[in-house]
Amino acid sequence: MRTFEKWQGCGNDFVIIDSRRDEKIDSAEKISKICDRHFGIGADGVIYVLNSDVAEVRMRIFNADGSEAEMCGNGIRCFTKFLLDGTEKNNLTVETGAGILSMNLRGELVTVNMGEPILSADKIPVEGYGGGHVISEPLEVDGKNFLITCVSMGNPHCIIFVDDLRTIELEELGKKIERHEIFPKHVNAEFVQRVGENKLRMRVWERGSGITLACGTGACAVAVAANLNGLADKSSDVILDGGTLHIDWREDNHVFMTGAAEKIFVGEF
Repeated sequence: MRTFEKWQGCGNDFVIIDSRRDEKIDSAEKISKICDRHFGIGADGVIYVLNSDVAEVRMRIFNADGSEAEMCGNGIRCFTKFLLDGTEKNNLTVETGAGILSMNLRGELVTVNMGEPILSADKIPVEGYGGGHVISEPLEVDGKNFLITCVSMGNPHCIIFVDDLRTIELEELGKKIERHEIFPKHVNAEFVQRVGENKLRMRVWERGSGITLACGTGACAVAVAANLNGLADKSSDVILDGGTLHIDWREDNHVFMTGAAEKIFVGEF
């Protein structure tokens, strides 16, 4: 039997397993079964707490299909509260697939220094646009033409700004963008509508998980993309299906994300 806790951040839900004693990571097949909402616990992903030689702790996160992700913004907030709840600590450094990130806990809110956005096409990666930035560039998907802006926050994102989110068939378009030939490592797809001054309404198709209620790295990428496209200042609120995240792209080029995280239940499997 293994003990786990179920957590959610803006409706993005995770099974968290402390594996610091045995360093055990379950197989992709087992992770997929854990995430199954009918025959398993049900989650958007599984997060493992591991020992680190370079930070206080290490996080590994796996999508619902069993594939490993470099990072997850909502996941790392849940991860932080999982470790700091009930302690007197309010700061934490975490080794992730996107580097070492620093966390700060303030009451119910967790602020994460998500690092610097990656804008070079060859590092995101995006093919077919040279090695420069991909900002409001054309892309045809399923016979439809879109303008895309691409940003990596440790994992790749393709952002499309639209006039009305209600007209977007997210599942149909999301799965095609995720595996489009220009994205060699696949991609997260975000559709975004500007709904007010520095307010952005976002829906997301996550690589390896499909439609989710929220994506923290996606919200950060969207805030950066909105500023690059002249749609928002460097401080904005991103409204997701499951809640709102506040994003600051600060003068030192680091992106800070602030939002809540909540424990749902504890169990064994």
